Parts: sequence; structure tokens; C-alpha cells
Amino acid sequence: MTAALQMPLTKRHFERIAAFRHALRRFLRNSESAVRTQGVTPQQYHLILAIKGFPKRNFASVGELAEQLQRNHHSVVELINRTERLGLVKRRPSTDDRRQVFIELTVKGERMLERLVHEHRAEYRILHSSLTTLMQSRVGSSRQ
Repeated sequence: MTAALQMPLTKRHFERIAAFRHALRRFLRNSESAVRTQGVTPQQYHLILAIKGFPKRNFASVGELAEQLQRNHHSVVELINRTERLGLVKRRPSTDDRRQVFIELTVKGERMLERLVHEHRAEYRILHSSLTTLMQSRVGSSRQ
């Protein structure tokens, strides 16, 4: 254990941590409500966001998505199946390895994701502000 972790936390530290957790939970609750109004589950939203946000590509393999979503392979395959039935994603075989399949967004999926992200912008700002405050508090520091 480092010395910083052994120092006592102040009441203010706990207030900031609680405020951050509240902002995070509020963000997640509002996000879940917003995606449901679009006819998708929060898991489907996470899937399409993970595809669009995948580094340096607009597609991802099932294994990569399983890692991004922190779910097992079979669960992600079923999630992809349900999302594909909604017309939000499509499968594309790899040109290098016929066993590998890439998942990419459809035009419908792109449009839905863009609408949802725009709806979330105000909440992102609130969450960012809360996280910034928490990080600036230097939790674990004995100087507060």
C-alpha cells in the first residue's frame, strides 16, 4: 500500500466521491431512459457506441466487442443478433481470415447513435465537471 492510500480521508473527500457517484448514476439512468425511447436497450446502445468508437476503424470483431463491453463471446453474439434484427448493425466477413466476422453500423445505426449522443451532451458535461472536481480534490491527499 502506498503512503497516499494510508492517509486518512476527510469529510470533503467523501462528499466529492459521493457527488461523483451521484453524477455517474444520474448520467447512466438518464442515458438508459433516452435509449429506451429510441426502441433499443442500453446494451444495444453500448454495442453501437463501441463499434463507432473503436480506435482507428468503424468496425470491430466479435472478440473485440466482447472485450469492449466486458461480456462473454456468446452474450455478445446474441446481442449482435438482436441489434442486427433492428437493422442497426451488419456483419461483414473478413477478407483476411474467413473465420473472422466484423460488425459495422448500418446507416440506420449511425443515425440513431448520432441522435442519442446529441441527447447525452448536457449529461456528459455534468459528468465531466463532477469527475474534474473529484480529480482536483486529490483523493487520498492529507492536505484537504
